[in-house]
Amino acid sequence: MYATSLGDDGAELRPMEVWHAEAMFAAIDGARDFIGQYVGLPDAVPDLDAARAYLKRYADKRATDSGSLHGIWLDGRLVGGLLFRIWDTETGTCEAGCWLVPEVAGRGLVTRGMRVLLDWAFDERGMHRVEWQVAPANQPSVNVARRLGMSREGVLRENFPYRGVRQDTEIWSVLAPEWRAARARTGHSDR
Repeated sequence: MYATSLGDDGAELRPMEVWHAEAMFAAIDGARDFIGQYVGLPDAVPDLDAARAYLKRYADKRATDSGSLHGIWLDGRLVGGLLFRIWDTETGTCEAGCWLVPEVAGRGLVTRGMRVLLDWAFDERGMHRVEWQVAPANQPSVNVARRLGMSREGVLRENFPYRGVRQDTEIWSVLAPEWRAARARTGHSDR
């Protein structure tokens, strides 16, 4: 297994595999209310078998070059995930997302991990546009989009039914030239 360091605090970014199902289920099960405020992952992973199936779907996406899932590990424990839910090499567009357990929120783990993945998406894979979709009330996720230099493009009004209530979705994005220019200006640690 390979891992990418996310800094001096021992945080690592690793690709998620089906054999990580127990770690994923434990992380989600211990933080269902927090994670489920804005994303449906806890509903999609109600038990260990569902965690395996979820990870298998992303393994299949990776195998067909249509998405990927990466874990954020801290001190050997899975504490969050970063994903490319949609990955379209033909158009050069993908959609990124995240989840995190509450006890590590506010430490910059998502931002640091997404910087690694955005470098890879733009520089190695030739993506042109990365989108970030977020519930307007999810201020931590909105803040990640801002820290990543994304631009808010607009709001899809009541486009997403979530737990019986129609929700708005903000669309944020960053383009490859913007990403590279910001990186050249400031470097990753200051962005």
